Parts: sequence; C-alpha cells; structure tokens
Amino acid sequence: MRNNRLKGNNMKCPLCKIEMSNRSFKNIEFDVCDKCKGVWFDKNELRKAKDAADKDLNWMDFEIWKHKDKFKISRRKLVCPKCKQSLVAINYGSTNIKIDYCPACEGTWLDKGEFKKIIKALTDELLTKPFSEYIKASIQEAKEIFTGDESFLSEWKDFATLLHMMEIRFFVEHPWLLDEIIAAQKSLPR
Repeated sequence: MRNNRLKGNNMKCPLCKIEMSNRSFKNIEFDVCDKCKGVWFDKNELRKAKDAADKDLNWMDFEIWKHKDKFKISRRKLVCPKCKQSLVAINYGSTNIKIDYCPACEGTWLDKGEFKKIIKALTDELLTKPFSEYIKASIQEAKEIFTGDESFLSEWKDFATLLHMMEIRFFVEHPWLLDEIIAAQKSLPR
C-alpha cells in the first residue's frame, strides 16, 4: 500500500478538487479522479505502468527530460496532490501529449486519455525507428545494465527486448534475407 494511504492522507484531484480513488494495474498503484478520469502517478509509476501495458515498450522510455529539444514547459495552475507544490505542464515534441509534472516529488498528472496517447506515441516510434537507431539504442541499453536506475534484472529484460525488436526491424528492412534463411533451412537434410 502506498504511503499516502497508510497515513490516511487521501489525495485530491488537481482539477476537480475531489478525493481520488486508489487503483491498481498489474500491481502498480495509482490514483484516479472518478469525475474527470485524470490519473496521478507517483515517481516511477508512469514508467512501470507503461512497461506493464506493453512489454515490447519496456526498453523505450518516455523520459520527459531526456530530449530537452523536444519539450516545452509552461505553468499551469495546478497543485500536486501529493506534496502541494505547483505542477509544470510539459508539451512533448510533436506527440500532442501534455503532461503535468511535479518537480518536487517527481509525480505525474495525466488528463483523461493521455496515458493511451503515450503508449501510442511510443508504439509509433517503435514501428518507425530505423535499424540504425536500434543499434544506437542497444549500445545505450547495454550500458544501462550496469549503470541504469532500474534493477539489473529489469535492465537486462529491457536489453533482451530491444535485441528482439532489433531482430524484427532488421528483417522488416531486409525481407529478402529472411527469405534466403528460410530457403536455406528448408534445403538442409533432416
């Protein structure tokens, strides 16, 4: 159970100012406003929910601070439901995704439907990323096995998923090679 629930400190929706309900999705707890359907994720819960939603995306991070050239920050008159600090609105690149982020506790507020938009943006990126980008990403993921924020096992799973997706992308870009491999396998004596 989360700390705010243990203390009896029920969080209020930053938009509607009503008490939010605690929910869980594949063992990830978060808070939802029953009126506006907005969702509050404590630090790291957004990443965990994204990973649980689609295992092929676990190595892809929707890191709002990673690509500074892709986001625009603006103030929004919302207060963090956890620590009562001001939230900042972040428009992420060309995705049309705007999230509200608390710089103090690193929680994230998503308006209704924004979680689905994040998953779609990452899926679109996954499907259009060229093989050369997979090579760069695999090098970065290999480094993260030993230096990443997540556990060794979690980082290893990210790396293994990336290698699998890289293999698929390679054969998507070179379908003739897959045909050659299949033909060669068929010609082997049994």
